[in-house]
Amino acid sequence: MKIFITREIPSPGIELLKKKGYQVSVYNKDKPIPRKDFINEVKNCDAVISLLTEKIDKEIIDKMKYCKVIANYAVGYNNIDFEYAQRKGIVVTNTPDVLTDSTADLAMSLVLACARRIPEAEALVRARKFKGWKPQLFLGMELRNKNFGILGAGRIGTEVAKRAHAFGCKIIYYSDIKNNFLETKLKAKRLSLNLILKQSDIISIHLPLNKKTYNLLNETNLRFLKKSSIIVNTARGEIVDEKVLIYMLKTKKIFAAGLDVYEDEPNIKKEFYNLDNVILLPHIGSSTTEARNNMSLLAAKNVIAVLSGKKAITPV
Repeated sequence: MKIFITREIPSPGIELLKKKGYQVSVYNKDKPIPRKDFINEVKNCDAVISLLTEKIDKEIIDKMKYCKVIANYAVGYNNIDFEYAQRKGIVVTNTPDVLTDSTADLAMSLVLACARRIPEAEALVRARKFKGWKPQLFLGMELRNKNFGILGAGRIGTEVAKRAHAFGCKIIYYSDIKNNFLETKLKAKRLSLNLILKQSDIISIHLPLNKKTYNLLNETNLRFLKKSSIIVNTARGEIVDEKVLIYMLKTKKIFAAGLDVYEDEPNIKKEFYNLDNVILLPHIGSSTTEARNNMSLLAAKNVIAVLSGKKAITPV
């Protein structure tokens, strides 16, 4: 059976597939595969391991004559028309759990970097402008006793809440579903989105991207944020209306923002580059050796399970 992988991924998954006797083909350039090449590759494949950079719509799916499974190398799967794929008999899987800790760690890193203005301070030292200790040099904020708002209390949101609670934060969260762990163990409170925005000193976004969450944070509700607040996004850029966020950062209506994802990724709005109160990262939420190796293995195991006539391990 033939398996096509749309980009070079860590070797554990590829080696496992080859060990099982599958014929594995990998697009050999470190950039998104051109659409024409993608269509040509998937015509005769039994399985595809895809990345977020590949838009798998109806046109692509209709070309997958023999494909039984699309294994997305990510937790999110908004790049795939999964409902249409399922109607065509193709199983769609993702890679949850294995990147939870890495993404939660990065979210907290962004919170701390924003709160203590670490990029600004580091840039000053590198520019050789550090002239000695000053009582009001790069004043930031402490995390203890701050209201920490979690938007999306799933796996990653829960882990971020645990980390924030360890720093002495009070946890409040927005979710369609009650999170018993957060409420029982961390004394968290479930509130409406507007109340979260009004009360939070720090907000960390962990929602999936869908029709409901597209530009969920917009001109109407972002104005509720405190001037001292920090907003961090390691989920999907399209959840936040970036034009509004840029205005709020530029006019100091919020303290800072930490972004790992963007509305028009990989394109980043040029206004962000001129702001010193925003941290910009290149979508590295799951970028640890442990997480990426385990994502590779999980994607491969999903392929093997489906092609063996078994149920997928993590179907969407």
